[in-house]
Order: sequence, then C-alpha cells, then structure tokens
Amino acid sequence: MSSMESSYLPATTESIAKAQEAKDASESISILYRVLQDPSSSAEALRTKELAITNLTNYLTKENQAEELRNLLTQLRPFFSLIPKAKTAKIVRGIIDAVAKIPGTSELQISLCKEMVEWTRAEKRTFLRQRVEARLAALLLENQEYTEALTLLTGLIKEVRRLDDKLLLVDIDLLESKLHFSLRNLPKAKASLTAARTAANAIYVPPAQQGTIDLQSGILHAEEKDYKTAYSYFFEAFEAFSALEDPKAIFSLKYMLLCKIMVNQADDVAGIISSKAGLKYLGPDVDAMKAVADAYSKRSLKYFETALRDYKSQLEEDPIVHRHLSSLYDTLLEQNLCRLIEPYSRVEIAHIAEMIELPVDHVEKKLSQMILDKKFAGTLDQGAGCLIIFEDPKTEAIFPATLETISNVGKVVDSLYMRSAKIMA
Repeated sequence: MSSMESSYLPATTESIAKAQEAKDASESISILYRVLQDPSSSAEALRTKELAITNLTNYLTKENQAEELRNLLTQLRPFFSLIPKAKTAKIVRGIIDAVAKIPGTSELQISLCKEMVEWTRAEKRTFLRQRVEARLAALLLENQEYTEALTLLTGLIKEVRRLDDKLLLVDIDLLESKLHFSLRNLPKAKASLTAARTAANAIYVPPAQQGTIDLQSGILHAEEKDYKTAYSYFFEAFEAFSALEDPKAIFSLKYMLLCKIMVNQADDVAGIISSKAGLKYLGPDVDAMKAVADAYSKRSLKYFETALRDYKSQLEEDPIVHRHLSSLYDTLLEQNLCRLIEPYSRVEIAHIAEMIELPVDHVEKKLSQMILDKKFAGTLDQGAGCLIIFEDPKTEAIFPATLETISNVGKVVDSLYMRSAKIMA
C-alpha cells in the first residue's frame, strides 16, 4: 500500500492526537495507517483503531482518494475478524458511504459493493451482505442497469421477507418501486410502494426514510395525473427533508411547484417560493419552475421554450419534470392554436406560425395531429400551404335517442323470446 509505512505506531490516543496535529492531510493519513499496523489486539487498541479508521476515512474522502478507500476496505479484512459483526457492518457501510461522497465514482462504488458481497458471502455475514446488496441495487438503478438491479432485488426481497427484517424491507420495497417506475410499469411500482408502506407501519421509520416514501408516493400520484394528492405528499416529503437539511428537499419543492402549475394554479408558485421555507432553497431549480409558471400564466409558448432552453439541466434532464412539462407544452400549444384558428375558415400555415412564433414545419405537424385527434374539424392543403377549417357538424339530438329506443326494444324482444322458449319447453 502506497500510504503505509514500514514501522507501526502504538494504537493509543496520543498517536491519534499526533495525526490530528499533523501539518497536512497526507502526513495525517500516513500516521493513521501506521496506527492500524499495530499488532496489538487489546480492547483499548481495537477501540483506538476504530477511531483511526473513522479519521482516516474522513481524510481520504476530503482528499478525493476513492481508490485508496477501496484498498483500505480490503486491507481491514483481517481486523474485522477481531471486532463484533455489528461494528464491522458500521465500518464497511461508513467507507462505502464515504466513496459515494466523492464525485464520479459510481463505477468504483458498484465494483466495491460487488467485492464486499463476495467477501460477506464467504464470511457468512448475512446481515451485512443484505445491506450491501441493497446498496448495490440502488447504484445499479442510478446507472440505469435495470435488468441486473431487478434480478438482484427479486432474490433479496424473498430472503429478507423470510427473515422479517422490516427496516431493510422498507428500503428494498422502495427501491423496487423506483425500479418499476423507471421501467414504466406503474401497477408494479404502486404494489411495491404499498408493500413498503405496510412494512413501515409496523416499525419506527426514520424521518429521512418516511420522506423518501412520501416523495415516491407523490411521483406515482403525479404520474396518474392526480396532482392535488401528489402535492400533499410532496409537501410532507419537503417538510421532512427540510427539517433534516437533506438535499432531496429541493426536489420535493420543485415537484410541489410543478403540481401547482399542472392544476392551473401557476399564480401560487411565487407565493410558495417567497415563503420562509421556500426562500431557503432559492437557486437554479426554483428559478426554472418560476420561469415555467410565468410562461404558463402568460400562455406564452415563446417564454415556455425559453425556460426549457435556459434551464435545460433542471427541466429536461430531470425525467419526472420533463415528462409532465411535455404534456403541459402540448396542452398549451393546442390551446394557443385553437384560439388563433378560431376566426378563420381558411388560413395560411405560415401566418399561424408567424403569430405563434414557432417554425412552420412544427406548427404543420401539430395541426395534422390535432385534426387526427378530432380536436377540430379540418384538413391541410399542403400544396397551397393552407389549413381549411370545417364547421362543426351539428348532431341531431333525436338520433341518439332513437338508437337508444331501438336498443331497448331489442332487449324486450329478446326477453320475451327467452320466456316463450321456456314455456314451449
């Protein structure tokens, strides 16, 4: 190991203090590695080594030495046989969490988790293995490796249900719900979320986890266009994350604002942003939703497209926001086009495109789609570049009533025939 020295330092509080007083991080790291080399296995030495591991993990994280953290985890394996399994689990998960704090390490985290799963399986450490596997499934989901994540979770859920580990079960069911949602399987996503809620009702769930359940509930309700219920779930999640100062709070706030826009209450967005809770999270994400709300209030497609272009990473690269804004954009475009073509019976497509400030081909494509969807009666004369609008054919009220009467008479005749057949028999 590059950071190891040939001579060890005694595992005492003085050695730890010496590491903390070192003039730079690399010297502190070097001292702590030497402390870990102490062959002593007394209770005091083991406690000091645990402290040294915690400090060393912090230093390596600050220095962004992800590979060194991975090597540390491998080097500590003999030490793990000397300490209780619960402490081993805490150290392993602490180091994996530390690697996660270093940007651009998702591939390293996946390979590290796979290594630890193999080691825990060989050492028969079931409790730790299940938690590392759950972490691995979450990483695979983030990396969009859905098939592998689903295979891993399917086996893990059966095993954890058998052991009735409720807290881990909540985590895994939530992961499965997110995975099915990513695969666009809404019924299974809802079923997994219900299972997570059922398990959560039987135990004390930490606020962060309860917030995650509420966030996922909001996402699924929004997907079903039930934006009012979704808003209430996002609000609950926002309050939980905000109290914990969790970075997920900004996403909850963003989705709350999205729900307000989707239920035609875009004017409420400014009020939520300027509230005491909202002011804490001012930034690009909130600005993006404010720009969309302004565009929607003004019914302006130009402002809407400007917002999508200016805040691309906050709007288009967030799959949940992007999905709902796409339908919102379509609705807004249809409303604008219907309003513009209303006075005409025949109008040039170029003229409509000029009024709505969009490319001609884009407008033409949308108009043809609206005609096929029966949003209005008309046809496109592409030779002349015109849209011809027909008057809505008025349906006579008597015809549906006549059809209904004939249908009812038919039912009566069938009923009489059945009765006469029984009498004849």
